[in-house]
Amino acid sequence: MHHSIQQTINFVKLTLANAEAGHDWFHIERVFKTALTINSIEKGDEFVVSFAALLHDIADPKFNDGDEEIGPNKAEAFLNSIKVERAIIDHVKLIIQNMSFKNSFDSGGFTSKEMQIVQDADRLDAIGAIGIARAFTYGGYKNRVLYDHAIAPVLNHSKESYKNTTAPTINHFYEKLLLLKDTMNTATGKAIALERHQFMLNYLEQFYGEWEGKR
Repeated sequence: MHHSIQQTINFVKLTLANAEAGHDWFHIERVFKTALTINSIEKGDEFVVSFAALLHDIADPKFNDGDEEIGPNKAEAFLNSIKVERAIIDHVKLIIQNMSFKNSFDSGGFTSKEMQIVQDADRLDAIGAIGIARAFTYGGYKNRVLYDHAIAPVLNHSKESYKNTTAPTINHFYEKLLLLKDTMNTATGKAIALERHQFMLNYLEQFYGEWEGKR
C-alpha cells in the first residue's frame, strides 16, 4: 500500500476514534474496501478513489451543527500536509462536497467516475445486513422507536425535513434505504445493491410477521 494511503488511514483512525458507530473507522474501512472492489472493475483513478473513500466522513455535518464545509476543508488540509498533488486534492474535495445523500436534493452538482465509485460504495454500506444494523444503531442513538404502525413514511422529504426527522427507524427503510439501489451509478454497484436490497425486503417481511406475533 502506498505510504500516502497508509498515512491517510492513520489520520482517519485517529480522528474518528470516538465517532458514532454508524460513521466510525469501521464504516470508512468498509467503504474503502468496497470502493477498491468496484474500482478494480470500473477502472477509475485508484488514488482519487482511495483518498475520497477514506476522507468522505472525516467530519459528519450531522454531528457538527449541520456545517457541510468542515469535512471537505479538513480533508484538503490533511492532503496538503502530506504533499498530495493539487489536482488530486481538488478532485477529492469536490467528491466529498457532492457525494452525500442530503446533497442529492441539490441537483446539478459535480460528478466524475471516481465520485460515482465512492458514492456507490458509501450507499452500499447503508443497505443489506450492515445497513440494517447501522439504521438501528443511529435510531438508538437518537432514541427513536423501532416501528409505529400509526406513523407513515414520508416519501417526498425536502432536504430540511429529511435532516430533522424523528420518525421510527423502520420508516427510514422507505424514506432512504430501499431507494438506494436505484441511485447506483456503476454496473458493479448495481449488481451488489440488488442482492443487498432483496435481503432488506426479506428482513422487513420477517420483522412485520414478528411484530404481529405471527412468526
